Amino acid sequence: MNQRELFLRHLGQTSAAPMALEIQKAEACTLFGADGKEYIDLIGGISVANLGHRHPKVIAAIREQLDAYLHIMVYGEFVEAPQVQYAQLLTRHLPASLHSVYFTNSGAEAVEGAMKLAKRATNRTGIIAFKNSYHGSTQGALSIIGDEYWRNAYRPLLPDILHLEYNHFPSLDHITENAACVIAETVQAEAGVKPPSPGWMQALRKKCTETGTLLILDEIQTGFGRTGKLWGFEHFDIVPDVLLLGKALGGGMPLGAFVADKKLMDVFTDNPVLGHITTFGGHPVSCAAGMAALKALLEEGWIDTVSKKEELFRSLLRHPKIKAVRSFGLWMAVEFESFDVCKGVIDRCLSGKGSGRKGSGRLERPDPLVLTDWFLFASNCLRISPPLIISAEQVKKACEIIVEACE
Repeated sequence: MNQRELFLRHLGQTSAAPMALEIQKAEACTLFGADGKEYIDLIGGISVANLGHRHPKVIAAIREQLDAYLHIMVYGEFVEAPQVQYAQLLTRHLPASLHSVYFTNSGAEAVEGAMKLAKRATNRTGIIAFKNSYHGSTQGALSIIGDEYWRNAYRPLLPDILHLEYNHFPSLDHITENAACVIAETVQAEAGVKPPSPGWMQALRKKCTETGTLLILDEIQTGFGRTGKLWGFEHFDIVPDVLLLGKALGGGMPLGAFVADKKLMDVFTDNPVLGHITTFGGHPVSCAAGMAALKALLEEGWIDTVSKKEELFRSLLRHPKIKAVRSFGLWMAVEFESFDVCKGVIDRCLSGKGSGRKGSGRLERPDPLVLTDWFLFASNCLRISPPLIISAEQVKKACEIIVEACE
């Protein structure tokens, strides 16, 4: 059997039609297939590879940590330098009230930890989330996903969950003293890149403060420069009570975190003791990689290039089949009239078929292909979330391929 057949036979499948690309190597913004094809990566591992694939400083940090130690004890018991130093670096670039970091294995686990923290700190049970929101696939996170199609097959889920309309002022009236927390994406991701108005986000912050409800902002996709600022909430002039991080947090390694005030986080230490525990959360290699990635992101100035690259994408993505382009930094949804049209464009970008271009001949280097995808709650929209280091030339080539695939 070849690798694809073994993949389909032995790995648990998440859909009946996986992409099933066999990638042998990834470098910067390019993926290299086992069949010799090259792909411009417009997904970035779903906003994981903000600094591209295998950044030299990240690889060096991983190798250095490998020579020191891997896992040595469950999270929170030993003083592990990569965890301590990364937490210090993160909090140095966050508002003063967000100065205690709890590392997890993933973004979904950060959601779970934050939900427990809110219940424990407020002694309330209600949790408010929003329609068309996405926060992960574990049972707690699934309970607050804002789409019944994804929830229904796994009921019963957590009780006392209320889903409101996002970016809708009247919905805020439903936030009362019964709610432990409101969990919101700073920008709705899987709905197709939908940011709220600054006024609504500020009104949400005010309502939570008035009712003693913790405001938890999910920046698992928006964080680390994706929106043109280090943190998405900086666009709205507010500060959450709890911040959720993941994806780009680990520089390509698995890592999540929730961040809060230390007085708030300390409720996990007593009654019961070990109020939230994890074995591999904050793995030292992941923390070393993530810290190197954040340092490189800040030192190399990639966030400052986001706006111009966003404008370049928007100027080039024009075709009668493209109904709209929604963007918030290097994060956009290219809207088509239906899923079938969108999926056809995605497939042609991956295969190169149907573009109308002629082969370049065996002696010439073939044009790259483009890797992109669609959104869970906006399946008629093509996803663009490339590494922030993508070049202008790669943006132009990718847009050319997408527009040709629309024909």
